[in-house]
Amino acid sequence: MADATAPATGSIDPMYELMYIINPVLNEDQIKDIVQRVTQYLSDNGASVANVEEPGSQRLAYPIEKKRNGYYVVVNFRLPKGANSGLLKIERALNINDDIMRHLVLKYDAKMERYYEAKRTGKDLPKLAPPVPRA
Repeated sequence: MADATAPATGSIDPMYELMYIINPVLNEDQIKDIVQRVTQYLSDNGASVANVEEPGSQRLAYPIEKKRNGYYVVVNFRLPKGANSGLLKIERALNINDDIMRHLVLKYDAKMERYYEAKRTGKDLPKLAPPVPRA
């Protein structure tokens, strides 16, 4: 299994980000249980969980199931190359769970991995080139 702290190269497992929104009517214990179960399910399907961040309850951009708020959770993980069946199982489990209102899985490209590593380690983020003046 690849080390989650290794630099982004072609020889390590790809990095993914899973963001999901939990139904806000659940109490704190139920929410913690769902976060723990999703993290455990990721691990059981071959993923190496690097980080679990809980931004918490936030207002939604538009109502989902007549609800205006949701509890946000962001999970960064690595999945071995060729483990697409594990990713499909994870997405299917998230779709089946009625307490998870929405989810999104992103696969990081090299640029996003560099940004994630810089943010995680506290290094300065790369500077953008100044805008080109127009005539």
